[in-house]
Amino acid sequence: MCFLQLWYNSYMHKIIAFFKKYCPMSLTDWFVFSVVMIIGAAICVMLRQVTETDSHVPLIFVLMVLITALLTNGYFFGILASVVSVFAVNWAFTYPYMQLDFSLYGYPLTFITLLTVSIAASMLASGLKEREKLKRETEAEKARATLLRSVSHDIRTPLTSISGSISTVLNNGSLSDDNRRELLKNARDDAEWLCRMVENLLSVTNIDGSSEIAKSEELVEEIIGEAVSKFKKNYPGISVTVKCIDEPVFVYVDATLIRQVFNNLFENAVVHGKTTTEILVSTRFVGENELGIFIRDNGCGIDKNLLSHLFDGHLMLDIHNDDSSRYIGIGLAVCSTIVKAHGGRISAHNIPGGGAEFMFTLLTSGGSDENQRQNSDNRR
Repeated sequence: MCFLQLWYNSYMHKIIAFFKKYCPMSLTDWFVFSVVMIIGAAICVMLRQVTETDSHVPLIFVLMVLITALLTNGYFFGILASVVSVFAVNWAFTYPYMQLDFSLYGYPLTFITLLTVSIAASMLASGLKEREKLKRETEAEKARATLLRSVSHDIRTPLTSISGSISTVLNNGSLSDDNRRELLKNARDDAEWLCRMVENLLSVTNIDGSSEIAKSEELVEEIIGEAVSKFKKNYPGISVTVKCIDEPVFVYVDATLIRQVFNNLFENAVVHGKTTTEILVSTRFVGENELGIFIRDNGCGIDKNLLSHLFDGHLMLDIHNDDSSRYIGIGLAVCSTIVKAHGGRISAHNIPGGGAEFMFTLLTSGGSDENQRQNSDNRR
């Protein structure tokens, strides 16, 4: 009896898991199913007023089945729509009207065909959705693996440096005050860099850990101003000029994450630009409800061989150039993740005569949530 009970519990658990995966049910899906079926019936009723034939009715309901399968989760509602469509066509739109009758000549084959086509269309549409979902999950997993590889590469050097500096100070009592101060300063700089790395990782975690980012209307000039103020504290010798369009522009964003984008791009301009002394931040509209933000520096520019890999997390620069290489890999990958999570895009190019320019876009508060969701799907 105990064995049978265990087998029964295991079997029922598998059945429940199967239905949860392939036949999830929610009030939203029930609402979508009901509305689509009603719309299909209403269209058939209206067309009856202008035509005497009912040959269009099965095609309309097959279309409604496809729409239902695309707008709902799992396979259940698509199959249910197929069955409901067969009975609706027979009852309301096939002679004798307003009664079910599958006995007339040719009716059984007609409705079996309609049911088969409807179920096949439903299964095909649901299957395509499942494959797209699996593809997005695979891409997300690949991105996380790439991020981990980049993090392990970027963190190794500062940790080694901190450990070495502190060990030298503790174990070598003959060090001069200047040498001791220099080693401790290097350890502090590396620790501060690690703190910024953790901020980047937390930003990515906040995006990956929730389906929706906590967005609100923010004045883009205020976000830029706060990011510039923080940057100037760390790099007082770098001149930063801001030129925004005259009218106030509100963007629908998570302000903390967007400030992180600015922090990463500003620091990249200094660390990777090497000779950077000036940074120019400007804004202008690049499309309907799409604001472009441009960050230009007067540094040495970007190696053309690296331009195509700046934002994919695979960037690996020369080991001997750790100070400039370790930050650009993870920092720009995080920028890309954040911008895409907001439905925007990011790019970079060299400026003729020297320097580089980064550009990313944000949707203004005039853009619809639907547009933002559609654009955000591309990052998954």
